[in-house]
Amino acid sequence: MTTTVPALGTRTAEGSALQAVLLDMDGTLVDTEGFWWDVEVEIFAGLGHTLDDSWRHVVVGGPMSRSAGFLIEATGADITLAELTLLLNQGFEERIGRALPLMPGAARLLAELAAHEIPTALVSASHRRIIDRVLTSLGPQHFALTVAGDEVPRTKPHPDPYLTAAAGLGVDPARCAVVEDTATGVAAAEAAGCQVVVVPSVSSIAPAHRRTVVGSLEEVDLAFLRGLMTEKR
Repeated sequence: MTTTVPALGTRTAEGSALQAVLLDMDGTLVDTEGFWWDVEVEIFAGLGHTLDDSWRHVVVGGPMSRSAGFLIEATGADITLAELTLLLNQGFEERIGRALPLMPGAARLLAELAAHEIPTALVSASHRRIIDRVLTSLGPQHFALTVAGDEVPRTKPHPDPYLTAAAGLGVDPARCAVVEDTATGVAAAEAAGCQVVVVPSVSSIAPAHRRTVVGSLEEVDLAFLRGLMTEKR
């Protein structure tokens, strides 16, 4: 876990039940879910294997160890998990070095949260080396802390990443709004007891108790997040 703006961790959202906003990265703030799949397809093609497009829904949003392990088992490719993890990170870094498109509404939402001094954390299953590269585009000043998938004992879909973020900010997980795009991330946030806003990227996700589904981040602002907390506690 890396703290980038420590002072924000002591602040709360005055006049609201909302104490903090915890944001996923890939597919939520940056349009990179397709990048990961493209890298996977390219690597396995080099190993003589073709990935079934239906597997994309299996590997999206999960920790790299799970996604990579699944693909190795499904294809029978002659590569170790450590070797594949290295190649995946390298391939992804090359792609984000060329272009890193933000999701619609991401820049506006981050700016609004910062302007109102809402404690905000970036919580990703991606490794630290990837998060730090992406932060140069998102703006590290927008986040009080960042939690990477290789910095917690268990990453998504376990609650550990979101519980770690809430503890780092000194807030109650039940009074945190999480923004996610995959079922894996939603499971982690809900297991942590957070209120969840879902902007589905690859697979559709149904609304549920303490889970609101929207079409894009352009529908999400501070008033929206505060309203969810007060209406659905």
